[in-house]
Amino acid sequence: MNLPSLEKYTSNFILRGINVPLKRIKNNPKGLLKELPEVDNLKTGWPWDDQVNPEIYSYKKQWPKLTIVTPSFNQGQYIEETIRSVLLQNYPNLEYIIIDGCSTDNTKEILEKYSPWISYWQSEKDNGQSNAINLGFSLATGNYYGWINSDDYYLKNVFHLVSESFLKSKSNFIYGYGYSYDENLNQYNLIKTAPFFDLLIRIPSLLQPSCFWSSSIHQPTWEELSCALDYELWLRLVKGNKRRLIKEPLAVARIHEQAKSYNLSFEKKWEKDHLLICGNDAHGSVPTWKYLIFLNRIYRRILLLINY
Repeated sequence: MNLPSLEKYTSNFILRGINVPLKRIKNNPKGLLKELPEVDNLKTGWPWDDQVNPEIYSYKKQWPKLTIVTPSFNQGQYIEETIRSVLLQNYPNLEYIIIDGCSTDNTKEILEKYSPWISYWQSEKDNGQSNAINLGFSLATGNYYGWINSDDYYLKNVFHLVSESFLKSKSNFIYGYGYSYDENLNQYNLIKTAPFFDLLIRIPSLLQPSCFWSSSIHQPTWEELSCALDYELWLRLVKGNKRRLIKEPLAVARIHEQAKSYNLSFEKKWEKDHLLICGNDAHGSVPTWKYLIFLNRIYRRILLLINY
């Protein structure tokens, strides 16, 4: 397994004139809702015309720094919701980084609009999602990390809940429940149990945006992977580390036509990723691999039939 050097990425940013540590998101004792750009009146509820009450943080003078990274490419119809779900947590010690792969839709316009409230963003060609995530975390200086894709969003009050859990439990990997949202059906499904494939192979599958971890255990994502990069990262991060499950939904993962988890055009890439993950230079072979691949293909097709 050939993992990139985050230190090298950091050095490249510094050579470009990027100051590290980045700016912290500015606070407002009344919250950021009225500061942020106005949105369409038809968009209501969280995170459009609602915010976390900043007073919930008032009992502690200093909160640990939380760094959130968003990789992005051509998700302009969703990314504003993602950004607002981060900012309107009103977390008092937040670093937010967005790495966009030179989107050709309206993503850059949205990033420019929210630029005053983002620690760092760029819209440049990169080498895919995993590379974008590594670029983002190479700039991170938080005590705790999380990443959320540009078509997903956090639920209300999640940062407070997660930070409290880190401080009280002394865990260094925290994960929770979440929802999948099928935009075709306008339907939310609570995700509590593991998808069949991951359950059989290694560890229960974790809903990616519902995972947070200590910077002390962070490792780069494997840039050869196209789809299963989060799953492979969890295999490394959870090993030998204290983890805690929050039995509440923390985030929403969106199901849409281009989502890798549900688009059959990515099926071969998923299989290639899992073969790499279980190679001898990675996490080792899995017995009855071809049988498990077949079961997973059936499972994914059943999901598509149920949802569509």
